[in-house]
Amino acid sequence: MTMTVDTSTATMDSPVGPLVLRSEGESLTEVSFSDQPVEMAAGVSPEPVLAEAQRQICAYFAGQLEAFDLPLAARGTQFQQRVWSELTRIPYGTTASYGEIAARLGAGAGASRAVGVANGSNPIAIVIPCHRVIGSNGKLTGYAGGLDRKRYLLGLEASSAPGSLFAASAAAVKAPTPNPTASSRSMLVSTSRRSRSSRPSSTSSAPDA
Repeated sequence: MTMTVDTSTATMDSPVGPLVLRSEGESLTEVSFSDQPVEMAAGVSPEPVLAEAQRQICAYFAGQLEAFDLPLAARGTQFQQRVWSELTRIPYGTTASYGEIAARLGAGAGASRAVGVANGSNPIAIVIPCHRVIGSNGKLTGYAGGLDRKRYLLGLEASSAPGSLFAASAAAVKAPTPNPTASSRSMLVSTSRRSRSSRPSSTSSAPDA
């Protein structure tokens, strides 16, 4: 059995470069970084969930929002879902190590590498804050969007929440100067339809363990 699912894609500018937003039905499925410039799409209205995601992301970069409230449908394995759910519990302005995430999942410190792989596979960047995960030695380690973006996001949160600074990596985090030409209001929208099995692999609305 198959069903038709509305999928929409939008791009927006941000201080860390263009972002690609994708939705499926009424849920956000992706926020990823892009190296392609954003073009304005006059007279095109994004899907409500994409418009709301853009609004909240703009508020986040303006230092006016610490917790996202969006319907999410991140696709992944059961273990990835558990890791992503735990990431959403890392408070704004703080960090956790891969080992700490593994321990919170009851997987033990030996699962740190598996947590790192799941962290790197997070399809909804920024909203599911994989940038808040650092090495046990306080180093920023890797990030799918690049370490410059990770430093910027952590620096943004540190400056907005001075009462909850992460001690281990605060000295290593210094946000680069935002691009003054980046307009976080510009959005290009395209909509398509596709068919898929009525038994999706793995979804979650605001990942919940």
